[in-house]
Amino acid sequence: MDLSHHGHRATKPRARTGPPAGDPMLFDDTSSGGPQVPNQGYYNSAYNISGPSGGGGGPAMNNLFADPMANAAMMYGSSIADKGKDIVNKELSRFVSVNKLKYFFAVDTKYVIKKLVLLMFPYTHQDWEVRYHRDTPLPPRHDVNAPDLYIPSMAFITYILLAGMALGIQKRFSPEVLGLCASTALVWMVIEVLAMLLSLYLLTVHSDLSTFDLIAYSGYKYVGMIFTVLCGLLFGSDGYFVALAWSSCALMFFIVRSLKMKILSSLSSDSMGAGASAKPRFRLYITMATAIFQPVIIYWLTSHLIR
Repeated sequence: MDLSHHGHRATKPRARTGPPAGDPMLFDDTSSGGPQVPNQGYYNSAYNISGPSGGGGGPAMNNLFADPMANAAMMYGSSIADKGKDIVNKELSRFVSVNKLKYFFAVDTKYVIKKLVLLMFPYTHQDWEVRYHRDTPLPPRHDVNAPDLYIPSMAFITYILLAGMALGIQKRFSPEVLGLCASTALVWMVIEVLAMLLSLYLLTVHSDLSTFDLIAYSGYKYVGMIFTVLCGLLFGSDGYFVALAWSSCALMFFIVRSLKMKILSSLSSDSMGAGASAKPRFRLYITMATAIFQPVIIYWLTSHLIR
């Protein structure tokens, strides 16, 4: 075998000889390294925006926040959001006082238990006067006679759930019927409150009653409605009518004694002028009409749930 054709197997490779110094090179010598990529300006500018792949987009975000136009846009957007929030709070405060609404939900467990007992057994309660501190009524958690909106709202929700259970037991449940039951109860409350406000306005009766007070006293009937429906489901129609009579009498007594301190007590401001002798009678009529109206609404909203 001729070894001259297998020179690559030689133990000592031959050294490369460069081209003559005087002769020009036709091609670049690329044997000593990898291919050289020409350094063009557009290549660096196109791929240096996002930064290195392991950097998490940090340079891009820094460039974004360093942009004065982006900062101005963010500041303008935050100012618009703040102005919108102030406008909403201002418009809301025109109709609903948030601080006053918080007062009616300032309750605790002890107050709720005492209030429920008072609603169902009001006959032994002696002191019905609302307590004040520096011309400001004490919150409900410090005075059991103070009206609240926590018990009426929770009682309303419980009444709707109980109505759905009663309709389901009788195989009459449907979302439409439950929605009609909830809307009817809400409409009756609105009618009752509007009737009270209109009566006080037309008869020019001055009292400390606010709209929230009237909503609270109107919503206490749902406690008696829950008791009535439960007794009807457990003991039939006889238990329903017994519970209806008890809850109606208790609620009427509670409404008369509570509104008496709100309506009938402030007679000094109306004691002068023509028709002053008729003011106590008007106050009494409003109080009695409100109390008598409660059993009618209780029966109307609960009778269809018991069969």
